[in-house]
Amino acid sequence: MKFSPKLEDWRIRQGDYATRTGERCGAFSIPGPAGRQLLVLATDGQSPAGQSWEHVSVSIKGNRPPNWREMCFIKDLFWSADEVVVQFHPRGQDYVNNMSTCLHLWRCTAQEFPTPPPSLIGIKELGTLA
Repeated sequence: MKFSPKLEDWRIRQGDYATRTGERCGAFSIPGPAGRQLLVLATDGQSPAGQSWEHVSVSIKGNRPPNWREMCFIKDLFWSADEVVVQFHPRGQDYVNNMSTCLHLWRCTAQEFPTPPPSLIGIKELGTLA
């Protein structure tokens, strides 16, 4: 997980979510690609299971969750293009939804996360069609 100097401009430094400059976790109020403020909580902490998970949660003031473009924007701010980051749809028994308009990005640092081959997703040479 990268914490660039650009993120420091958006770090929340007062209130319940305040963290100090340079910490590898914290809360950020980031202007999104469509002009909406994105509230991002970030951590690179250890999970209770002992695996290391980098994590950001993303929400927007209002009544909708972030869209694909906004989540890609946040992914690019916190991780490199060559890092695999996922959104999970957990088993029903493990499902938790404390805030219906918040989405999460995760990266496992304990091992390489498996991904399907690009050919199962689409034809890369076609680029973005719509």
